[in-house]
This record gives sequence, C-alpha cells and structure tokens, in this order.
Amino acid sequence: MGIVKISDLMHENLRLASNALSRSINSQAEHWLKIGMLAELYPHLTHQQLTRLLIQCELEGGTEINKLVRNEAGQLHKEHAPQ
Repeated sequence: MGIVKISDLMHENLRLASNALSRSINSQAEHWLKIGMLAELYPHLTHQQLTRLLIQCELEGGTEINKLVRNEAGQLHKEHAPQ
C-alpha cells in the first residue's frame, strides 16, 4: 500500500461522494481509480458497460476483467454489425 497525494478539492469531492454512496473515502477513491483506468484502457465502452462488467466479474468470483471486456466488446461488435 502506498500514499497518493491529492488536492484538497479532490479530497473534498471524495468525502462528499463517499458519504452519498455509503463508501469509505479510500473505497471511493479506489472505485474512481478503477473506473478511470478501465475507461482509458477501453474507451469504446460506456460507464454503464464498465460498471456491469465489474459487477459480473465480482459475481464470477473475481474473473479477470480483461477477459470479460473482450467478451463484451465481441458482443457489442456483433450487435452493431451490418446485417
């Protein structure tokens, strides 16, 4: 575990969001970091799709997120392919 320095404004945003979503400040920060990382890695997926993948990953006992994203991307490609 390490220490990440953030601005006072970001810490206040984390505090507000963590209270509203019933998470600890650290859990809220980790959630935002995870969603941000996935959004940069998979810009073709929406926030809703990324959230659904994280929940699916959890339901499957921690299945590797990259495997789920590849499957999701394949399904999206099929849905939008010309017929």
